[in-house]
Amino acid sequence: MQRSVLLAAGLLFLALLTVGPVQAFTAKSLDIAVQDNADAVITFHYQLSWFERAAVFVRIGDPQTELKKALESNFHATVQVTGADAETSQFYVRGFAAQQVKGSSVTMTTPALSFRGAQRVLDRYWFAPLISPDFSPDVTRVSFSDGYTATFSDQDQIPPVSHTR
Repeated sequence: MQRSVLLAAGLLFLALLTVGPVQAFTAKSLDIAVQDNADAVITFHYQLSWFERAAVFVRIGDPQTELKKALESNFHATVQVTGADAETSQFYVRGFAAQQVKGSSVTMTTPALSFRGAQRVLDRYWFAPLISPDFSPDVTRVSFSDGYTATFSDQDQIPPVSHTR
């Protein structure tokens, strides 16, 4: 009996492998809240396929850790994971925006963002050929403490955003 259950599970797994790529990680929204001190709170909402949830469960691929590494590498800044669950990761990034002071006005400029390199990170995992991720958030919002917000829809690259207050 136990042997037949293992055989059935093995056949099901092989069938899943032959089906081809499945829709996988889907970036839903990226919210970047730039604070007065140029730090930022970054909240990333995403969906994981059942396959990715299983991989995360056994710690094969941990999206929060990978996102933290990518942020630290790209921004050369200290990144702290402040919250994470199956569909959301939140980070605090020190010195995220550049500040330029002229008289009584302050201009903050965020760095450009690119999601194109995410595939290279994914390719390191054995299950990469089995999934078809969408790394471009449906909506990206960059907001500043005075209420100014720049919004981008389904973009794989976000240009620098400058705002003067």
